[in-house]
Amino acid sequence: MAFMAVVLLLLAAYAQYSIPAHTLPGRVMLTRALLAAIGVAFGFAMTLGYPQEPALALLAFLVGFGMVHFPAALILFFKHYRGEGKS
Repeated sequence: MAFMAVVLLLLAAYAQYSIPAHTLPGRVMLTRALLAAIGVAFGFAMTLGYPQEPALALLAFLVGFGMVHFPAALILFFKHYRGEGKS
């Protein structure tokens, strides 16, 4: 689970880093905040499966946070690969 958390956090960082390059200037902060808020909510929901194990709950939170960012990272990667502009 730790490996998955690291990989997904790297994808989350990539998504957050790439948002300004592919998002209109007025929507960058909103997009980042929305993605982060949904990630936190999903991460918290993942922790509910580990009420007695704080270390696993933390890893579950990080995995959940990263899982929300995975589709965004994938979309932003393909937008960059194709050379698409801001939308």
